[in-house]
Amino acid sequence: MENLKSKKLIGYYGFPERSVLRSVRERFGSDLEFIDLDVARGAPDSMVIQSTTCRIIANIVDNAMELSKRLTAIVADVGEGKCDRGRYAAFLLRKTGFNVIESRFPPEQFEKRPLVYSTAEGSLAERVDRIMQTVIQSPSSVNQTRACEPTHGFWGVPPHDFRILDIFPPTTHIYGWTRCVEAGSPGDLEMECYVDENVPTVFFTQSFCAKQDLAHHLAEKYDGLFVDCHRDVNNSILSKVEAFIKLSYPSR
Repeated sequence: MENLKSKKLIGYYGFPERSVLRSVRERFGSDLEFIDLDVARGAPDSMVIQSTTCRIIANIVDNAMELSKRLTAIVADVGEGKCDRGRYAAFLLRKTGFNVIESRFPPEQFEKRPLVYSTAEGSLAERVDRIMQTVIQSPSSVNQTRACEPTHGFWGVPPHDFRILDIFPPTTHIYGWTRCVEAGSPGDLEMECYVDENVPTVFFTQSFCAKQDLAHHLAEKYDGLFVDCHRDVNNSILSKVEAFIKLSYPSR
């Protein structure tokens, strides 16, 4: 966070419409850097929202308050691709004095891009990070990847604490909202609910997130592991996920 304090920035969260991002660039200058406010950046607790709030929404507000003097604007995903609390965060940030530009990604603008990182072999954390970079970067500049058959699955949004992703083997496929982002189809509920049957999958959500209901339903349906975590993952959660992966690893 420290090295960002001398730059003018455009904050964003969720998956705003491409046209809105382009318009903001044209309006405020192509030299301004976009910064994802969803991500944990070490910002202190702003005390603006209550502690029983999804950690990702708290990241948005805390990051915005920490970078308040540098943020030229915030592009807020307030549609079905995010959540009601994302919409409320936009409202609160606007009331606090931020220049908030709302975006709703309508189904007719879904891009149906090919899935590359979601089905590739390699570090799960790196692939999730690359997927999220496609929100503001051209997906055409895809690094060399190799598709694989899944031995395991990770369903959900990018976690606040990426350490949980390091447990998964490189042959893990990505499902849920993160997969929808790579496809350019945030808010596509059918895609968000898709997982490959018979692939041992961890269904992950942040505590106090509305996606808990969906994750629990899918975990029951596909005999997966339902995990929710509020802030940083603890040893109990890490051990539970590690045991699930080891016990479900296919025999060679």
